[in-house]
Order: sequence, then C-alpha cells, then structure tokens
Amino acid sequence: MSISAIFILVIVLFLLAYQFYGRFLCRQLGLDNGRTTPAVIINDGVDFVPIRPTLLLPQHFSSIAAAGPIVGPILAGLWFGWLPALLWIVIGNIFIGAAHDFSTLAASVRHGAQSIAEVIKVHVGKRGSFLFLLFVWIALIYVIVAFTDLTASTFVAEKYGGGIATSSMLYLLLSLLMGVVIRSGKIPLSIATAVAIPLIVLIIWGGQQIPITLPEISFLNPAKEWGILILCYCFVASILPMSVLLQPRGFLGGYFLYGSLIIGVIGLFFGGYQIQYPAFVSFQNPKGAFLFPILFTTVACGACSGFHGLVCGGTSSKQLEKEGDAHPVGYGGMLLEGLVAVIALATIMIFARGDAALSKGPTEIYAQGLARFATILGVPVEMAMSFGLLAFATFVYDTLDVATRLGRYIFQELTGWQNQKGSVVATLATLALPLFFLITAKEAAYLKFWPIFGASNQLLAALSLLGISVWLIKTGRNPWYTLAPMIFILIVTLWALILFITPWRVTFRPDMNGFVALILICITLFLLLEAYQTVTLYKSKD
Repeated sequence: MSISAIFILVIVLFLLAYQFYGRFLCRQLGLDNGRTTPAVIINDGVDFVPIRPTLLLPQHFSSIAAAGPIVGPILAGLWFGWLPALLWIVIGNIFIGAAHDFSTLAASVRHGAQSIAEVIKVHVGKRGSFLFLLFVWIALIYVIVAFTDLTASTFVAEKYGGGIATSSMLYLLLSLLMGVVIRSGKIPLSIATAVAIPLIVLIIWGGQQIPITLPEISFLNPAKEWGILILCYCFVASILPMSVLLQPRGFLGGYFLYGSLIIGVIGLFFGGYQIQYPAFVSFQNPKGAFLFPILFTTVACGACSGFHGLVCGGTSSKQLEKEGDAHPVGYGGMLLEGLVAVIALATIMIFARGDAALSKGPTEIYAQGLARFATILGVPVEMAMSFGLLAFATFVYDTLDVATRLGRYIFQELTGWQNQKGSVVATLATLALPLFFLITAKEAAYLKFWPIFGASNQLLAALSLLGISVWLIKTGRNPWYTLAPMIFILIVTLWALILFITPWRVTFRPDMNGFVALILICITLFLLLEAYQTVTLYKSKD
C-alpha cells in the first residue's frame, strides 16, 4: 500500500473534523466575535498583544510541537505496529487532543486569559488549584528528564552525534546574538532573519566538520555528561529574560519545524514509498506491557497533550484578537501537530521490520526517514541527516526552555518565593530530580521514564478537561464534549500508572517511577473528589 494514500486520507479526515467538529465546539462554547478579548482590553504591548490568527497560529504551533509527537508515534509504531498508532493519532487528535486545546484556550480567554489553574481555583476551589499546580510541577519534571536524555543520546549518536552537538552549540549562540541584535533596535527583524537563515545552513554543514566529543569521566559516560550540560543550559535559559534567548531561539526553531513539516509532506506525497513495516506487530511491548493502555500513553503528545493547555492559558490566550480565533489556533494547531505525528510514524513505515535503520533510537530513525524524504528535493543525504537531527534537537530545546521556566513559576507560586533568590532556588529544585534520574539511570532514561511521562502528560489533559467541565456545568452548558474525553483519558492513564505500582506486590521494593505514579494517582483522586463536591454543592443550591 502507498503511504501517500494513507496520508491523503488523514488530511481529508482532519479537514472534515476542523470544519464540522471544530465548528460544533465553537457553538457549544458560545464563542462570540462580538465580545472583546483580554488581549484587546489590556493590550499592554508586553504580554497582552492582539494579533491575527495567521500570525498567532504559527507561534502557537511552534510552542506546542516539539519532540513528543515524534518520539511517541515512533516507539508505539515499533512496538505495536503502525496501524494501532495511526488510529489513535487520528481519533485522539480529532476528539480529544484538539478538543482539549480548543476548550482550554476558550476557557482561558473567558477568564481574563488566566491559566487553567486559575480556572480551577475559581470553579473548584483553592485546594483544587494547589493540587493541580503540584501535579503540573511533577509532570514537568518528567518532561525535562525524557527530553534531556533524548537530546543527550542525539549528541552521542554514531557518525553524526558529535557534529550535531557542535551545530547545537552554534545554533544557541546564533540565537543569543539574534536576541541582542533585535533588542538593540538597530536592525529590523526581517533583515536579522534574512542573515540568520543562511547561517543556520552553514551551521548544519559546519557542525559535521568540527564534531564535539566528550571523554568518559569516572562513572559518567558521554551521554550522562551531555545530560548534565543540557540541564545547565535549562538553568540559564530559565533565569535569562525571555527576549534574550527563548524568543529568538523559538523564532528560529520555527523554521526547522516548518522545514521538517514541508519535507515530510513532499516525501509522503511524491516519494512513491510503499509501506513495508507490519500494520500490527504485537499486543505487548518489549517489556511485556499490553497495548491497552500503553499505546495511548506512548503516543502521548501525538494525540493529546496536557502540556498544550499550559501554552494555551500561558501565552496564546493573551494574544487572541477575537474569540472565534480559538478555532484555528486551538483546534487547528493540534491537528497540525497530528500531521507531525503521522510524518514521524511514516519514518518507520518505509522500512521493513528487522531493517538495521530501525535498530537506532527514535531521533536517528526520524532523521533517517526525513533524510530519505529530503533526497527527493536533491538534498545530499549527509546534509539531510544533519538537518533532521539538528531539527529534532531544536524541537527539544523548545520544550526544555518552556518546561523549566514553567516549573520555576509553579514552584515559586506553591512556595511564595517570588524574589530573584526564589527564582534561582525554584529552578534548582525543578532540575534537581531530573539530574538525579539521569545520573542514576542504568538504561536509556527516556525509555525508563517515557511511559510515565506520557501518562502524566495525558492525565494533565484530563485534569484540565475536568476543570473546564465544572465551569461548563456551573454556567449551564453541555459538558459532555469535555467530560467524555476526560473520562476516557482518566481510565487509560490511571490504568497505566497502576501498572507502575503493581510490581510492589511481588518485590516489595517500590522504585521511583512507582512512587511518583502513586503520588499522581492520589492527587488525581483528591481533585476528582473536590470537583464532585463542588458540582454537588452547586446543584443543591440550584
């Protein structure tokens, strides 16, 4: 079967979903372009800045699309086959992931562009908001662990790893220089971009000419050493003003994202590739975990992501010019991420099972597939591989920057330490556990922590939908389009977390993943109880 036929079908389904289900959600949420949004009301030129959806969508998309929709589909496809992964990506995006992003963005706008934690505080209570923030902080730690290890493994990959490490360092330096130039006000953004893009091409090529390799030190192998250095980068990036590094790096990273998406679309449409990997492989992954529920938590961000809700309520809602713009930005943005996930899945579908190309990690598999697609455009394989690996690294930087900064914000809010010293302590506290996990892990840390990362991330989406459902109930609107996906996600994620605890019955030796899983389950149950009591009290007064 041709991959292009499947890709066309996915695009058609996404377009139909956007047109019909997306508009249905618009009506259910009562979006009204006649209502003035917080971005227009406040418009302070700093955080609240109304912009057209054609400009906001790319910014929002580059913030939510990172390594998650690449790694998750590849792992799920390798373990269970491409068909189960593809079905969940499509169905999950349309009815759960996109609905979550859309409703979270709309709820934030209706609450003064505040975060979902504030929405929960208003409608569930302060205790519920505290529990939600605690859950988010723990979930962010697992985001940092998984993505730091993935980047470190990219830097030690055979043949290309050292060169990608060099290119990454040069890319971050370029981002810093671009930030300085833009802040000076002497050079327009258009000119700075026109200069930066060719330099990125030079960086991709030049990195392979001067690869960086780290020597093994004591009990630390090069991958762990890179992990420590990346966490140091996370510390600095979290403390620096956003305009110095995060914004210019995110702006440049957008070009990698769109370039990868365009190359993937061209490869799938015009490459003439046939599907070689089996549609179904097994009901169990290599560690014996069953397809249900592990498939859902493994695909993770490729179908649904609670992290997106933090972006929706953190930055995107403060820039929405009209309420109706939540449709293309929230719902449409997640469907675009679904396309990224399908392209990532296609990078294993073009190889036969047992092919040496599939023995590598997800980063190299993705880069190899992208390189094949790029050769259609006449790009040399070596250059295409370097582009794919560096693109993956830049996607991870997007996530690490935001996750560490959000972790700092939440820790400061939980503790009340809002001064500069508090910022440093909060960042160190957020990075301390990832550092411990990475150093003590005996295997690839992302493989050990990805399942619980996926579960916590999707459970975060369920808790966001819980808060939105309470809001809808209290305002007399139909809550089922948020309640139904919330219930499904709750079932699969809690089931997955319970699997981390069950080995205790045999060994009586709980590990860190099992301990964290138990904490997340307890927080979730307490939040569900708080929400139930709130709704019951509201209805009794009605």
